[in-house]
Parts: sequence; structure tokens; C-alpha cells
Amino acid sequence: MANLDPKLVDKIYRSVEAKKDNTIQLLQSLVRVPCVTGAEAPASEVAERAFHERDLQVDTWSATREEMIPYLDHVGEQTTYENRPNVVGVRRGSGGGRSILLNAHLDTVAPGDSGAWSQNPLSGAVEGDSLYGRGSCDMKGGLVTHLAALDALSDLGVTLKGDATVAATVGEENGGLGALSTVLRGYRADAALITEPTRLALVPAQGGSLVFRLTVTGRSAHAAVRDEGVSAFEKFVPIFQDLMQLEHERNASLSHPLYDDLQNKIPINIGVVKSGVWASTVPETLVAEGRIGLLPGEELEPFRDLIAERIASVANRDPWLRDHPPRLEWFGGQFAPAEVPKDAPISEAVRRAHKEVIGREPSVEGVTYGADMRLFVRFGGMPCVMYGAGDINVAHAPDEHISIPDLLTATKTVACLLVDWCG
Repeated sequence: MANLDPKLVDKIYRSVEAKKDNTIQLLQSLVRVPCVTGAEAPASEVAERAFHERDLQVDTWSATREEMIPYLDHVGEQTTYENRPNVVGVRRGSGGGRSILLNAHLDTVAPGDSGAWSQNPLSGAVEGDSLYGRGSCDMKGGLVTHLAALDALSDLGVTLKGDATVAATVGEENGGLGALSTVLRGYRADAALITEPTRLALVPAQGGSLVFRLTVTGRSAHAAVRDEGVSAFEKFVPIFQDLMQLEHERNASLSHPLYDDLQNKIPINIGVVKSGVWASTVPETLVAEGRIGLLPGEELEPFRDLIAERIASVANRDPWLRDHPPRLEWFGGQFAPAEVPKDAPISEAVRRAHKEVIGREPSVEGVTYGADMRLFVRFGGMPCVMYGAGDINVAHAPDEHISIPDLLTATKTVACLLVDWCG
């Protein structure tokens, strides 16, 4: 790290540690407000206040359906566009340095059954070295990382040459409405960093995912004369089995250096199955919804065609399904894969910053989930990587939490990155 001397690294380290309580309190203030996708306003208000407190140039707006119409395949149709503010704050540099866009999404999935949690899902409780609550890991902790890093530099009187833009966006969990709107609003930088929970690994590649709905039609009959009917459930089973076979085939035949150590690098999941109306009636309809993973390098349209062909192939082997073909629909945000080179300048800068803080380089990994990274790369023309505290294995789960020591480590890394990247 040519322009970051060890004394400054030590000062950053000490400043972040000294403001540990402030960092925890900021994260608690975000976790304690509900922010389920589609109803992000409470957390946006907290973020906007935090941006103003740091004297950032603040811009707040909600995306509109009109601007999203050309991109609905990517972000999905929304139940509402109103009162879902994105918040961007810009710290202007003195000039002559590279700019960076620091992104974190505000929205979360629903807490689910509160009885499965050991305490209130919005408690923000600290136990040992962990802070608990929905969104603590995915990814309000990521937003706090950005702001705490700026706090450390402000405390030390460090002036950056390049602009640092922090974007707190909405709608990531169902397609990335806020990130795309941020790009369309004109926010660009020489590189972007998303603090998704990567366990402090450098992630230059994200997988993609397609969400589908499959409707299988049968014929109802009284259960006492079951053979007079056609069970839509039984007709779905061979389709499901073929999709699992496809998952096996793709894992065996596709290769990517950042994914080859994963047992299931392109998972196929059936998340919702609805069939039948009465225990004594043969089900005449089955609706299944699922998610299918893609590797970086794959494109959406050819993959949609592949899935349609596999389902049609199963149907053509069954006399009933041949005459009553299943209906396949694609819905929601379709997450295209994305990737930047492992040796891209932003990748190398994150690697150096992490090494300055930890003393060793981070692991470099690909992730199987979709993220806003693809939108900054594909539509913003920005190289983008992910790096942050937290473990995806506890995201969306009861007792979601984030490691406070890792949160502070990520903060120190981002602060060092800003000095190195922006000058």
C-alpha cells in the first residue's frame, strides 16, 4: 500500500476501536426499526439522519415504476414503489483521486416465526461478541461499516482526494430496485464496494438466480375412486426429480475456479408447493415456485430456454402431461451473474487493505447468491466487489447476528481502502 504508512494504519485501528460503542449503537438503531422489503422507510430515515450527522451531501428519493419498466426482467415488478427511499451521501474529495461508491442495502426479509428466535427479532441485543437482530448481518452491518470508516478518517483529519459516495438502497432482496435506481440517477464511481456478509473474504464473483412458477394441471375426483382422477401432485414429482438430476449434471459438468470447491455451486430449490383443496379429493392443480442458480459467465435467456426444454421433455414422456403441458412462468427479479477479475485494481486494493489490518491476505471466493453487484457492473459500468463482516449462513435465519470484532475489522479495512483508493 504505497500511500498508507504504518503509523496511519495504527491510528485508524485505534480510532475504530475507540468508537466501538458508537458503532454498536448505530447498528442497533438500524436493527431496531422494521425494514422488510417494500416497507423500508423507517430504516431509510435512520440512514438519512446518520448521513446528515456526518455532513455528507444527501440525496433521498424513491424509484418509480416508469423508470423501472425497461428493466423489470432484472428487478421484478414491485407491489409498491412509494415511500421506499434510497439515501445517498457524498463526501467530496479535494480532487485528483479515484472515486468509490460504497453500497449497502437497507431492506431485510421478514423475521418469520418470532418463537424460533431466542429474543425479539428486532432487539439489537449484544451478547458476548455478537449483535443480534434481523438485518444485523444482511446487511445493516454493512452500512454501518461504511459510516464508521468515514468516522475514523474524520476523527483523524484525513482528507480524501477522490469522492466517496455511500448508497443505502432498498429492494435488494427481491431484485435490486434501489441499486438500479441509484445507477440510473447518475451515481457512478471508478469502483464500487458492497459490504455483503462475506466473512471478510474478497468476493469478485456472484452467482445468478432465476425464480420460476410452475403450474401443473390434473383432474379432480373423489379419493374413494382415485384412479378416476389425475393427481397434479403425482405428475409434478417426475418434473421435480428431473430438476434435481439437472442440478447434479450441471455441478458435474460446469467449472469455475472460484466455485469448484463448493459441493453445490448451482443449487436448484423448490421453495413453495401448493396443491389440492381437500384431503379426500384428488388434487387437480399444483403450483410450485423455485429458484435456480447460475454461474458467472452464464446468461439468463439461454438458461430459461434450457429449463423450459427439460420440463417439456418430461411432459412429452407422459400421456397426460403431453396433452396438458405444465405452464412455466418467470417472475420477480432475475439475478444475472456478475464477475470482475481477481486482479482488477479494486480487487487488489481490497486485498491490500485487508492485509494491512489483519496481517494476511483475505481468501478470494465466489458466492452462489445473487446480489446488487450485478447491477453496478452491468448497468453502471463499474468494477464492483463484495467484502464485509457477517456470515451468509445466519442471514434470513432465526437469531441472525453479526460478529462485532469482525464488524470492526471490516471497518478498519474500508477506512484503509478509502485512503489507498481515493488518495
